[in-house]
Amino acid sequence: MSVLVGIDVGGSGMRLRRVMNDRPGHVRTAPGARVTAEGIDLDTLVTSAERLLSDHRVDRDHRVDIDVLVWSMRGLLGLLDPETVHRTVTHRLGAAHTVVCSDALSSLVGGVGAVRPGAVVAAGTGAVAFGTDFTDVWRRVDGWGHVLGDRGSGAWVGLEGLRAALRTSDGVSDGTSDGISDGISDGVGDAKSACGGALLAAARAHFGPVEGWPRMVMTRSDSPELLAGFAPSVCGLAEHDQTAAAICAAAGRALAASLASAAAGIEDGRLVAVGGLLRATPVRRAFEGACAEAGLTLTPARGTSLDGALRIARHLASGRPLPGRAPFLLVG
Repeated sequence: MSVLVGIDVGGSGMRLRRVMNDRPGHVRTAPGARVTAEGIDLDTLVTSAERLLSDHRVDRDHRVDIDVLVWSMRGLLGLLDPETVHRTVTHRLGAAHTVVCSDALSSLVGGVGAVRPGAVVAAGTGAVAFGTDFTDVWRRVDGWGHVLGDRGSGAWVGLEGLRAALRTSDGVSDGTSDGISDGISDGVGDAKSACGGALLAAARAHFGPVEGWPRMVMTRSDSPELLAGFAPSVCGLAEHDQTAAAICAAAGRALAASLASAAAGIEDGRLVAVGGLLRATPVRRAFEGACAEAGLTLTPARGTSLDGALRIARHLASGRPLPGRAPFLLVG
């Protein structure tokens, strides 16, 4: 019996799928990684995975052996020690072969549909781009979290919407997002005629009184998810509100810039984009326009990060080599 397991750990949840004799099982879920002052609680995540794998047991004392398990997760490139993650997952989950990789890499493999050269930009709650030829080039762009980066992500869009709303509340300028720095959102400040009241009203409806926003954004461990939850409201206003439209356009351009940087130097690589934020029309339109201007040819994404984890597992199970490259990919 051949048993492969893919586990994808993100901020919004953990997803696990088992494939037995080429027959995929149902996707099972658990809470995802939370960033706290102590970092990411790996023990809790592995405990959740053990629970999700409990249906491997044939009876109380035996379980089906796992041939290859691929653990893909956020935070591997800065919030956790990859070697520690690999040792812990190997010891606790007990697969014959264990792979630990960044969710950026599994997003690439899932989007491209194979272990082959390419680059991906993933735009969900956070945002990261990654490119590799699986030999010499291994390049991560952004993924620095909602405080320092994640340019163009759902949390970024939500935060810029809140900032614009607060400027309207304060009576400063007209609520436009001309405070965005570093040229990431060139043109946002041109929306001088925007009526920022629409974003303020939407933010109050979503989050409640303005006075409660600082505590929400600055103290809660799930702040990125809360901010990303406001992104659909910002995107929904983009058709009629110039401030919202400018924020969405800036997000699309930032994601295209990250993808271009990740793809540099990769020959014959496929370029893909994944993530829920790119389903928002104003962001997707700006992203595709910026990619076209930069000469980037996009390939439709074929799968998700979880799909990528399982493709890596199949790659190894078939006997094909996969070179490890810490901190992006650890194979054992």
